[in-house]
Amino acid sequence: MSDHMPWRYGDTNPVLAAVDSATVINIGDLLWLDDDDAKPASMIGPAAWEPGHRIFRLSFARQFLGVAMQGSPAGDSNPIRVATTGVFEYKCPSGTFELGDLIGVDVVDVNAAGVLLPQQVAKVAASKYAIARVAKPIPAAATSVFVDIRSTVMTGGVEGSSREGV
Repeated sequence: MSDHMPWRYGDTNPVLAAVDSATVINIGDLLWLDDDDAKPASMIGPAAWEPGHRIFRLSFARQFLGVAMQGSPAGDSNPIRVATTGVFEYKCPSGTFELGDLIGVDVVDVNAAGVLLPQQVAKVAASKYAIARVAKPIPAAATSVFVDIRSTVMTGGVEGSSREGV
């Protein structure tokens, strides 16, 4: 993936997050908090995988930190700024969207294992898998969507989600 600034409008309520020197983060990556370090969605381990992506998405949503507003190349361990709220535009599977639809990180199957996409979202069936809600209705099929993100770590997440059991 490459740097892509998806922020469109709204308060971002940024925080500074630590990053391990071996972790590569691009601007626009959806991040989770692994103990005390920010990591891109693609770094949630396959141990959290099961068919249907439920555990994968649940694990990410429970630890969702926000959107990377700064990049971190390999070898860099400086903290980065992370947006914990705001409206962002992300790629998504083609579809229509209603205001308030639940949105989670998108998952692809790779060799019978799931991989979360750090810069792509998808509709989810329950708030416990959500990291955002649709902020702009899209009545005709589209491959990008405006979403209002809510960090679970910093703001408690999308209504109905919880960090319990993390």
